[in-house]
Amino acid sequence: MEYIYFGTYTKRSSQGIYRTKFNSNTGQFSKLQLVAKETNPTYLTFTDDDYLYSVGSLDGRGGLACFDHAFHLLEHLVEEGAAPCYVGTDDVRNLVFTANYHTGQVLVYKRQDNGSIILSDRIQHQGSGPHPNQNQARIHFADLTPDHYLVTCDLGTDDLTTYALSRAGKVQPIGNFAMPAGAGPRHLVFHPHFKHAFVVCELNSTLQNLLYQGCGYFEAYQTISTIPEDYTGFNAPAAIAITKDGRFLYVSNRGHNSIACYTFVLDGYIHLVEILPSHGQTPRNICLTTDEHYLIVAHQNSDNVTVFKRDLDTGRLEKLSHDFQVPEAVCVLAKKTNE
Repeated sequence: MEYIYFGTYTKRSSQGIYRTKFNSNTGQFSKLQLVAKETNPTYLTFTDDDYLYSVGSLDGRGGLACFDHAFHLLEHLVEEGAAPCYVGTDDVRNLVFTANYHTGQVLVYKRQDNGSIILSDRIQHQGSGPHPNQNQARIHFADLTPDHYLVTCDLGTDDLTTYALSRAGKVQPIGNFAMPAGAGPRHLVFHPHFKHAFVVCELNSTLQNLLYQGCGYFEAYQTISTIPEDYTGFNAPAAIAITKDGRFLYVSNRGHNSIACYTFVLDGYIHLVEILPSHGQTPRNICLTTDEHYLIVAHQNSDNVTVFKRDLDTGRLEKLSHDFQVPEAVCVLAKKTNE
C-alpha cells in the first residue's frame, strides 16, 4: 500500500494538499483526504526524514510552506511577488531549493533540526529567448545532478546552468549548457545508470537526450518529438518520469492531452513506443507508483486522475480508470506507507 499525494491550485474548489491510499493489487484509490490547507501548493517534496515542503503563499506573497510529520504547518517563508513552481531537496547537506518561473530566481535554504529553514543563498538569472514566453529568465527546475551539483532549467533563456553547493547552501556557478533556441527547457531527469540526462522542453514539444559527463558538463546527443508529426495544434509538455532501471521514460503533453512513452536502448538513443490519450484536460504532472507497475496522471483543468497499468517488458500503458476526482491537481507524488 502507498499514498499518492496531490499538490493543487486553490483558485476554484481545492483547499490545499490532498492524499489518497493506492492499492497496488487493484490499481484503485481510497477516499481523498485533505491533509494540509495551503494556498496554491503547486509542487511538493518530502525529505528522507519525512518533512514535507511545498510551494506556498501567505497574504499575497509567495514562497515555501514547511510541514512536520503530522502535516502541521511549521512556518511560511515568503517574499513579495509570485510563488515558485518547483521544490527540490538535498538530504545529505540538508538543503531545500525553490525555482521561480516568474522572477527567474532560485532560492537555497538550509534546513534546521526541527524542519524549519533559513535562506542561505539566492541565484538570479538574466536573459531572454526568441519565443514570446521568453521575455525574461524563467527558471522552472532546480535540483541535484548525480554528482551532487545543483542544476537549473531556465525556460526563458534556454539554458541549463550548474552550480557547486557548499554544506551551508552557498552556490558557485561552474557550467552552462545552451539548449536549442526557443526550446524552453522545463524539467529534467537523469538516467539511473548511464551518463544521460533527459530534458522535456515546453515551447517546442521536444525531449532532449543529453550526455552528462559530470561536473556540470552536458553535451547534445538526440532530439525527439513528444507529439505526432501531423499534430499542428497547441501543445506544451509538462512533466517527465523515468523508471528505476532506466528502460522507459514518460512525458505529459498539455494541449495534445496525451502521454508519450519512450524506451532507452544501449546505444544511448531513445525511441518512441507510443503516444496515447491521457483521458483528461491538461495533464500537468505524472508519477510512477513506488513499485512502478502504474503511471498516475493528474489533470489540472478537468480535475480527474488517470491510472495506467504498465507493461513492465514493453513500457506500454493500459488505462484502468480516469474518474477519480482531485480538484485542480498540478503535482502528484507517490510515497510508500507501512500502514
